[in-house]
Amino acid sequence: MGQVNVTVNQRSYTVACGDGEEQHLTELAQYLDKRVGELTEAVGQVGDARLLLMAGLLICDDLSDALEKSKKLKDEIATLNAQGVDAQAASNQTEENIANILVNSAKRIEDMAIRLETS
Repeated sequence: MGQVNVTVNQRSYTVACGDGEEQHLTELAQYLDKRVGELTEAVGQVGDARLLLMAGLLICDDLSDALEKSKKLKDEIATLNAQGVDAQAASNQTEENIANILVNSAKRIEDMAIRLETS
């Protein structure tokens, strides 16, 4: 089991993590520290617990927005896929119609050629 020393709001913490997760945990702590720093600039030092709570809520809000955007994108992809299937079906029908027109036209041309030969 790995351990990482991280700094949030100018305080160091030792945090345990799974082996190989050290870099990821360090990046997460840096993101949290950045959000805490933004809050400190906006509201001042209001205590570690309150700053961490506020930062946590802001991060949860970011996550909520990201999840909502992800859901909308998934819905949009599903709609586009359905439209693609519909477009493919329409394209196939159009090709079939054109093929039928060409077959009928060829038959009419053959019939005309036969009539011209017999005249």
